Parts: sequence; C-alpha cells; structure tokens
Amino acid sequence: MARRRILSAAASGAALLAVAAGLTACDPKVPGTECTMFPGNNHWHAKVVNAPVLSNSTNLVNTVGATKGLKADFGSGLWDGGPIGIPYVVVAPGQAKVEVDFEYDDESDPGGYPIPADPPIEGGAGSSGDRHILMVEPEECVLYELYSAYPDGDGTWSAGSGAIWDLTSNDQRPLGWTSADAAGLAILPGLVRYDEVAAGRIDHAIRMTVPQSRRAYLWPASHYASSSTDPNRPAMGERFRLKASVDEANFPEQVRPIIVALKTHGAIIADNGSSWYMSGVPDERWDNDQLRTLNQIKGSDFVAIDGSGLMISEDSGEAQPLP
Repeated sequence: MARRRILSAAASGAALLAVAAGLTACDPKVPGTECTMFPGNNHWHAKVVNAPVLSNSTNLVNTVGATKGLKADFGSGLWDGGPIGIPYVVVAPGQAKVEVDFEYDDESDPGGYPIPADPPIEGGAGSSGDRHILMVEPEECVLYELYSAYPDGDGTWSAGSGAIWDLTSNDQRPLGWTSADAAGLAILPGLVRYDEVAAGRIDHAIRMTVPQSRRAYLWPASHYASSSTDPNRPAMGERFRLKASVDEANFPEQVRPIIVALKTHGAIIADNGSSWYMSGVPDERWDNDQLRTLNQIKGSDFVAIDGSGLMISEDSGEAQPLP
C-alpha cells in the first residue's frame, strides 16, 4: 500500500449466545487473549450467502482478472528475507506506548502505540514494502495498526498512517479517512490465521487486493485509493463471493475452510495490489504446497455481490442479517 493509497480526504473459548440469524454465532477471539475480534454482529462476521449479485458482476470480475488464479499471500518460510504474510503480536499487558510521527497525520489516530522491542513487521525489519505492524493490547482489547512503520532510532517511530480500534465496539473510521489500510478498514480481522483453519472454520470475510480499483468506497470501507471513475473497477469495500459450484472436497485439508469462508462470508477489497490475493498471517505450520492449490480457483469462480443490505448505519460496523 504505497503512496498511491492516499488520494482523499484462540484458540478456544465457549460460544457466545446466538446472534441474529444470518450472522455468526461463535466467539471470535484473538488467540491467546479474551478479546473478541470485534463483536459477533460486526460486518466481518456477516454471512453473504444470500446477497444479490451485482448487475455488472461479470465486468468487475473481468477487470480483476477472470482467468487469474486465487492466491494465498501468506505461508511458511521466508520470501525475500521476510515472513510470508502480515504478522501481528499480542503485546504484554501495559506495554509502554511510544509516539509515532505520521505522514498522513490528519487521518491517523494519535495517542501513542504500544510498539514492543523488535516488533514483527510485514516483510521483515529490512523490508521496504508496506511494513504493517499490528498489535493487540490484551487488557484493553484494543487493536493498534500502522502502515509503513519505521523506527527513528531514538525510541520513537515514523509511519505513513495509523489506526486504533476498540475490539469490543462496532465503531468505524470517519468517512473519508484511511486507516493502516487503503480502504479504511481494520487489517487483523480479515487475515486468514492457521489456528482457525486448524479448528476447521473461518468465521469472517477475508481481506483481498485487486490491481485496479475506482475512486469510490462502499460500506464498511471509508476511503478510496484511485483516481479512476471506471464503474467496472471495484470500489474499496467491494465484496466478492466464491460460487457454490466450487467444491472444497476437491482440495487439501488446509484450504477447505478458506474455500468455505469465501462462499459464506466472502472477500472484501481492502487495498490495491495483485489480482485475487488473499491476506493471512505467516505461520510455520502452513503447508505451502496445499496453499498453492488455491490457484486452481479462477476469478471467473467469483461473483461481485451487493452487501448494502447488511448495513444498519454508515457510521457503524454492525451488520444485520440478509433475508
């Protein structure tokens, strides 16, 4: 997510009481904490099986790439010297907060970020890429996310942008604001994590990138990252759903829950990047050969859907069930 993006102003736990039909009834927790990954009625956990297909779905899919394969942009091992995926860290309770100097300070949350010594950085400490740092404070149940974060050498940090999220709340970014992601969304709740795949269920939509977006954002996104007004390019926050005809039984064990999640919760476009690239957390337990089989799924196996029926208020991430 380079400067192109700024163009405008668990493992275990008992299930929660069931929420409204059509939304998840599980207890989505940050592994190793008692913090929920946003409330169960948050848009990340909404089911979109019954969402209507957009009239220009075929055009949107073709723009992203109908013949291009689905890609797990995460795995085990290293790529260019860094872990494959977007890591996160649960910091020690009461971790001291440090000041961050933001390039886009008018759309970033101030107040200090609990950056530990030697934090996990997307791409590794020597990366020149997006360099996201994601941190969960387990006592406050607050998620801190930074984009393009670099240490200043004196204990302070500089970053492109930053966002602070109350994981117990459905609060959104102000409309027009970015976050640590181009769409103004939180990053962590959309990542594929090994622990949820091992448990056999992903209960949320998956963060995805496309090569060409348009100058628009759709709820729950709050920010766009393009100057194009081409209606056949996806907006930030655009939702895609995998067709029911894709049979997860034909794929290896590690990717089956991912396929089911894409059919049940779909994918949300959160940044510009490569076609059909799904984001996830690096983990040495991933089997990269199994993840590569996802490439058999092509863009033509997706439809663009209308998720507007989920919205209760544009200022809230709370979702209502679809008919």
